[in-house]
Amino acid sequence: MKVLLTDTEGIVLRQTKTSYGRRMILLFSSKYGKISAGTSIGEKRKTRAALALRPFTYGRYELFKNRDSYNINGADVLNSHYKIGEDVDKYLNGAYVLEFTERVLPEEESSPGIFALLKDFLDLLETRDRGIGTLVLAYQVKLLKYSGVMPILDRCVVCGGKKPPAKLSVEDGGMICAECAESMENLRRDTLIYDVGFGIVDILEYFMTNPLKRLENIALKEDVGKLLQKIIREYAAYYLDVADLKSEKLI
Repeated sequence: MKVLLTDTEGIVLRQTKTSYGRRMILLFSSKYGKISAGTSIGEKRKTRAALALRPFTYGRYELFKNRDSYNINGADVLNSHYKIGEDVDKYLNGAYVLEFTERVLPEEESSPGIFALLKDFLDLLETRDRGIGTLVLAYQVKLLKYSGVMPILDRCVVCGGKKPPAKLSVEDGGMICAECAESMENLRRDTLIYDVGFGIVDILEYFMTNPLKRLENIALKEDVGKLLQKIIREYAAYYLDVADLKSEKLI
């Protein structure tokens, strides 16, 4: 019987109580990606190991693997991000990002880029005082990029020409020039085609090419943020099957 004892840094995505005082931890580990791990570490003892099992926590975890199951034998807090839980807006948006990330991540597949991105997001969310929705949108855009489904922004996805964009089509995967958009309107009525007013292309490109830390003082106007939020959610639902999130209804 093959047994693995190892340690890894990780971020807790979710915690579920089970029988006999045990809990299941959905852990985004730096070594093994998204894994489910059981543990008997008592929640009521308020030890550092117990605190390391709470959502939003970035910690170090000692893992025991037997066949296809993981168990957390020990844990230590590296950053609890406790201030997220002290602010309702931060908590709800943070919970949404954790659930969104959970749905995007494959099982047991290392994703170092996304891991570093989520770590940066939680650090910034904890200290940010305004524009939390903008931070969430920037995170989601970067997550689309890491997942390989980022919209094509530098050319028309229909004709391939380097023409000014007129529309963004979710179904076609990117920008469409005015000429192609006009031709398409005569062929179909696609509800997933959006006008690219409000500088949407520039915003998406800026989010895609700049680290999250460069965005800490940026807050989109409400109308722009709502449109971009709708586009990103439709895009994630279409390409990543990420829809009907429980936390989405609360933000």
